[in-house]
Amino acid sequence: MNPVKLKKSKLFQSVLKGTTKTVSKYNLIEENDRILVGVSGGKDSLCLLSILLEMKRKAAFNFEVIAYTLDQGQPDFPKQTLVDHYSTLDVEWYIEHFDTYKIVQEKLDSEQTQCFLCSRMRRGILYSEAKRLNANKLALGHHADDAIETLLMNLFYTGRLAAIAPDLLNDAEDMTVIRPLIECIESDLSNLASHLELPVIDCTVCGSQENLNRQRIKRLIKAEAETNPYIRSSMKKAMQNVQMRHLWHTDNPPKKGS
Repeated sequence: MNPVKLKKSKLFQSVLKGTTKTVSKYNLIEENDRILVGVSGGKDSLCLLSILLEMKRKAAFNFEVIAYTLDQGQPDFPKQTLVDHYSTLDVEWYIEHFDTYKIVQEKLDSEQTQCFLCSRMRRGILYSEAKRLNANKLALGHHADDAIETLLMNLFYTGRLAAIAPDLLNDAEDMTVIRPLIECIESDLSNLASHLELPVIDCTVCGSQENLNRQRIKRLIKAEAETNPYIRSSMKKAMQNVQMRHLWHTDNPPKKGS
């Protein structure tokens, strides 16, 4: 990647500035962190890697960045594309093969949603690989639209008020997951990936399934945004402005107020 192009890109500098503020606000990166970046090859994770490498270059303290791609065994996965990209970067990188694609195909029929099983296995492998490579944090490329969609999906389909946190200790309590792009809007990342000519690889597993709940949620938000252009910023603010006394709960006594 051309560092001169990065420096001159107003969009890159804008995303970098916003991400830096997010990292600082939630204390996502600390001195001597060794961060494994899960790079699927999608636009979000490729942008995340670019941003973190620039942050590392400018930071007043030391931390390490590792680019890690999980080859899940899906047909025609363009591994060489990422090899070529990583070779242009000043980064420690790995591409490892775990055939989760075969497992997903065997366990689920063509009418079932593959995303949950696929992502669960992928996340477990990333935790294990991060520990193997002595990383203490796993960075994922989730953005604000992902958090907004997850909030609505949980509300509509699982009966929970939950979204995606900027940082989270995993269930085993041995790995911290960080999401530096969590306040970035997806369209900015799409434009940035195109501007930087990143070698984006489309998912051929869950990304090929059209009739997912998440796709319906995306369409719902897009339709609402046509009349309310502030919907995303409002929902981003709402996830940081939780009014517990106006929600139903049984673990605390009622509080004053309407």
